[in-house]
Amino acid sequence: MVLDRIDKMILKTLQENGKTTNSKLSKIVGISAPATHERVKRLENAGVISHFTAVVDPEKIGFSIMALVSISLSLSSLSSVACIKERFLEIDEIVECYQIAGANDFMLKVIAKDIKAYGEFMNMKLTQIEGIQIIKSSFVIDNVKDKKMFVLDLEEEYRV
Repeated sequence: MVLDRIDKMILKTLQENGKTTNSKLSKIVGISAPATHERVKRLENAGVISHFTAVVDPEKIGFSIMALVSISLSLSSLSSVACIKERFLEIDEIVECYQIAGANDFMLKVIAKDIKAYGEFMNMKLTQIEGIQIIKSSFVIDNVKDKKMFVLDLEEEYRV
C-alpha cells in the first residue's frame, strides 16, 4: 500500500488532534465523509494508525517524578533478555521501555508519585530482576519537548 497525499493529510490531522470528527476531517482533506471514514479504517487495518488514546499529564494527577533509567545487563543474562523484557512489561511505573544499542541495554521512562514511591519502585521491583547489573537514574527537571507526532512530507512516497 502506498500512502497518497490524502492519506498523509489524514495522518497529519489526526496526529494533531485525534478527536477530529470524520465530518471535519473530510472537509480538511477534500473528500466525502464516507470516503474519509474508509481511508481511516484502511489505515487502521494496515497498522499505520495503531490506536487512539488520551494523553494524560502525569503531574496534573499527582505523579511528580519522571526518570530516565538506563539498564545494563550482566553478560550471563544476555540469553535471558526475553524474560527481562517480560518483567519490564509487568511493572506499572515503567511507561516506556526501549532496548538500545550502545553502552547500555535498555532505556526506561519511569513515572512515580514522589521520590519515596520511586525508591520503593527501585528497591522492590527493579533491583529484584535477575540479570540487571547496572541501573542509572536521571531525573527529568523540565520537559522541553514531548512531541507525540512526526512530520510527514506530503510530497514524499511512503510504502506500508
